[in-house]
Amino acid sequence: MYASVNEAARRALEAMMKGYEYQSEFARKYFSQGQAEGRAEEAARSLLTVLRVRGISVPDAVRETILAQRDPEHLERWLEKAAVARSLAEVIDEPS
Repeated sequence: MYASVNEAARRALEAMMKGYEYQSEFARKYFSQGQAEGRAEEAARSLLTVLRVRGISVPDAVRETILAQRDPEHLERWLEKAAVARSLAEVIDEPS
C-alpha cells in the first residue's frame, strides 16, 4: 500500500505510525527482534569507530566478527575495552 500512494499520503501514514503500538504478539515479537538487531549493529559500528579513532587497525576478518556479534553484553564489554586498549588483541581476546 505504501508504495502505491503519493508522497503526501506517505508522510501522513508515517505521522500516524509514530508511537503506534503493534496489537498482535506476532508483530510485537518481530518488531522487538528488529529493534534488538538494530541496537547490536549500532553498538558494533560504535566499537569500530572507537578503534578507528584510536588508531587501532582492524583486519577484515575481525571486522566481520564484530559486525556479526549480536550479544549486547559482549559488544558493550568490547567497547569498554576499546576505550583504553593499546591493541586489538586487548579488546577482542577473551579470557580462557
